[in-house]
Amino acid sequence: MNPPSAPTNYARHAHIDALRGIAVFGILLVNVFSFIWGFNSLRYGVLPVDASLFDILSVAFVAFFAEQKFYPIFAFLFGASFVLIARSAKEKLGRWSDAEQLYRRRMKWLLACGVVHGVLIWFGDILTVYAIAGFWVLSGLANAKLRRVRKHLYVWFGIFAALLLLNVFFGTQLFSSDDLIAQSKNEVYAVEAARTIYTYGGYLSIAVQRVRDYISVTTQSVFILPHIAVLFLLGVISVRRGWLTQPWRHTIFWRRVRLAGFAIGIPFNLIWATLILAEAIDPLHPSPYSYIAYAWLPVGGSCLAAAYVACLMLAGSGTQRWLADWMAPVGRMALSNYLMQSLLCSVLIQGFGFGLGASWPPAGWMLIAFAIMLLQLLLSRWWLSTHTQGPLEALSRRYINRKQTAA
Repeated sequence: MNPPSAPTNYARHAHIDALRGIAVFGILLVNVFSFIWGFNSLRYGVLPVDASLFDILSVAFVAFFAEQKFYPIFAFLFGASFVLIARSAKEKLGRWSDAEQLYRRRMKWLLACGVVHGVLIWFGDILTVYAIAGFWVLSGLANAKLRRVRKHLYVWFGIFAALLLLNVFFGTQLFSSDDLIAQSKNEVYAVEAARTIYTYGGYLSIAVQRVRDYISVTTQSVFILPHIAVLFLLGVISVRRGWLTQPWRHTIFWRRVRLAGFAIGIPFNLIWATLILAEAIDPLHPSPYSYIAYAWLPVGGSCLAAAYVACLMLAGSGTQRWLADWMAPVGRMALSNYLMQSLLCSVLIQGFGFGLGASWPPAGWMLIAFAIMLLQLLLSRWWLSTHTQGPLEALSRRYINRKQTAA
């Protein structure tokens, strides 16, 4: 298959929007389980004794295909968008300092959305962490030389590598059978207690649990900050070097990424999915190797994520057109769709709404996720046929640009 020829300006950015839309959908596959099981080590909970083959395959599919594959893509695109937005703001405002100021307002808006989302709808919000990381990692890099960006990347990668090795070390300390059994009993008790609240409780009891989990998630996110920072900076470099914005000029690069990503990502994630499935079937006797695999998951997951990105960058013109028509609208409304997913999942799955998390099996939760995807595919395309932005994106622009409008 021949690589696509250089597309128009719109199409060039449409494939970035399409990739963002794919990431939004992939994140939903993982997130749907947390609406039932809460924030615990047993992320897929406990499979019932009478679990069907479809239930088992649902857990294995999400663990292999989606877990820690799409949030890295989202973080990568977050860094890439920083450069694209800053460049656009510079063209309109004339100065890089004004562009940086506008981006900081964007981070404030994102932080506000994240706090509201985490407190009122779903505890697993990632916007809070992205906004904080955006302030910390990307500030001052809008017009920085590429050498300076690389220097930041090396520093954050060193921190990430040190933390990774530390997690591996702690994982090897859990080989004692007595420690594993005691810990697994506590984890089963915790997820079952969370499931009872989230799937049978009223809004008030769910809200109390949600706020507790949101605080825990946000606090512990400090440990994934170096990983996010590395992904942000890789996104910045990918735009500066043209890897993402002009992929037709870098086909050799993307073929190497695809080969390496699949070569590392497929074997690792097959092992990971096997360990996770065994843990969900028999949570009282987890493999000690699952803790070591979890420590390496940011690497193994990111490798497969990189292969996904490379596949889209190398896609033919027919696939690119389909993605531009259907997935790009989802990505252009990423914030609206992300928050809509949480709202729909909480209403459909949790106890204060329809309570389907209590009555439906894991395969049913996957049906809910895919139904939401189909709805958002159609709704995003319809909305953008008459609007230039999603509803929350329009509110975001109004807030961010308010000082320029007043001036």
